Amino acid sequence: MKLKLVFLLIFTSTLFAQKVTTSIDTTRNKIGAEFKITLKASVSNKDKVVFPKAKNFGALEVINSYKIDTVKTNDRWELIKKYGVTQFDSGKFTIPRIAILINGKPTFSDSLKVEVFNVKVDTLKQKMYDVKDVAQAETSSNWWKYLLGILFLVGIAALAYWLIRKYQNRPKEEKILYTSAIEKATSLLQQLETKELWQKGEVKSYYSELTNIARNYIEEEIEIPAMESTTSELIAGLRRVANQKKLKLSAATLENLEKVLMQADLVKFAKVKPLDFEIEEDKKRISSSIVTIHKAIPTVVEKNDELEAWNEQQRELARIQKLKKQKQARIITTIGIVITVLLLSLLTLIYLKGWDYVKDNFIGQPTKELAEGEWVFSEYGNPGIKIETPQVLKRMDVSKILPKDAYAVLKEMQMFGYGSMMDSFNIVVSTLKYKTETEVNFDTVLEGNTKSWEAMGGQNIIFKQEDFNTVKGITGVKAYGTMTMLDKTQNKSQKLYYEILLFKQDGGLQEIVVCYKEGDEYGKKILERIINSVELKNDKE
Repeated sequence: MKLKLVFLLIFTSTLFAQKVTTSIDTTRNKIGAEFKITLKASVSNKDKVVFPKAKNFGALEVINSYKIDTVKTNDRWELIKKYGVTQFDSGKFTIPRIAILINGKPTFSDSLKVEVFNVKVDTLKQKMYDVKDVAQAETSSNWWKYLLGILFLVGIAALAYWLIRKYQNRPKEEKILYTSAIEKATSLLQQLETKELWQKGEVKSYYSELTNIARNYIEEEIEIPAMESTTSELIAGLRRVANQKKLKLSAATLENLEKVLMQADLVKFAKVKPLDFEIEEDKKRISSSIVTIHKAIPTVVEKNDELEAWNEQQRELARIQKLKKQKQARIITTIGIVITVLLLSLLTLIYLKGWDYVKDNFIGQPTKELAEGEWVFSEYGNPGIKIETPQVLKRMDVSKILPKDAYAVLKEMQMFGYGSMMDSFNIVVSTLKYKTETEVNFDTVLEGNTKSWEAMGGQNIIFKQEDFNTVKGITGVKAYGTMTMLDKTQNKSQKLYYEILLFKQDGGLQEIVVCYKEGDEYGKKILERIINSVELKNDKE
């Protein structure tokens, strides 16, 4: 329903009560001189009036914005707002209609035509001077920035290379492979003695390692949970296994082992400090117990060929696994080096060339591809609009947009477009003809566009207007500005710059609307090329 009301504004005109009057102190002035515009709004004391804060009115620059004066007449208030504008080019200019918000609704002032003329200079009365030689400009170079960037890149690369080499050349701790549990236990006992822990006063650590060697051996050879058992549980378990498997373990062997384990418990938990000879005796008891248990275990004879085949299979599996890990390490190292170099190169490019250069040439810019691609010059609609675009414009279904009431006054309407308001670039070309001769009001059409954008999610729409002439001299209106377009479905928004060209010819209206993301340099180049390519048939031809 909103869109229908918007299009009715384009095709019909409504008379509003005049609330704003416009005046100017002079219509002719010198270059750089001030034109003083006066806007008067007659309102009641309940009305809320907002005058625009603009930097430009059409092609003229606002240099002064004076305070608002208030005059009371009977039951109404007259608000007087003055602006000082100027232009630094000679020629004839149009100050467009200025929108004043009264209770949130725009009310437009009258447009004004002014002329700016050059200041005549009498060179005969001026003192003449000799032409000076060309002054040598001071040369400035940013070579030190490039040198600093190169040194930074080389330093980071050298650091990365040193760290990688250090990691690769770091001596790996060799793991000792033991052929049997008795060999492992004997070797660990010898290594324990070389540490000289108890001689250094670390008795608790010595007893902890000594008993752990014995417990590990018993757990591996006899397969009982020796590491998790208490001393009494371990001795009871040994006696039970000895009876079940008929191990030749004497009571003296078990008693010696139990004495050492109990002594270790006292050292670890009761802080008992044995004498030196007691420590020597405990070490001998552990060694003797391990050897005795080893001799008591029955020897299982296996076939040499089967055992050898199994061993060979295990060695091959270990070799394959080692090669696989080495390959994975090389791949990870290579990937790390490549990523590091790419990242450093990217940072250096950003530092030297800037983010825009990297984004346009490496990441990709949709409008850059459009600007540098193959363009199409074609004619659209009736009355025809010839225009050059980066893509062929597709016909749009007008029946879904145009309200039914519009068909009463319209003979035909055609629309062609590319992209949407939420894309990186959007262009719409539309033409229409009336059934009867109708006076087209450009201000009404532009107001309809504004309401249409608001219905689509447009916010903070800034609007400026000026005259526009094609290469062949066909006069129209150009409107331009910025807006924020909100996509409610995806909950995102983007700032847009837009330009609108309007022409009325051959009993109809011709309109071109171009939008792109604000600040996009390629979008600006595309718009300029499109606007400069516009050709219209003159209604007198």
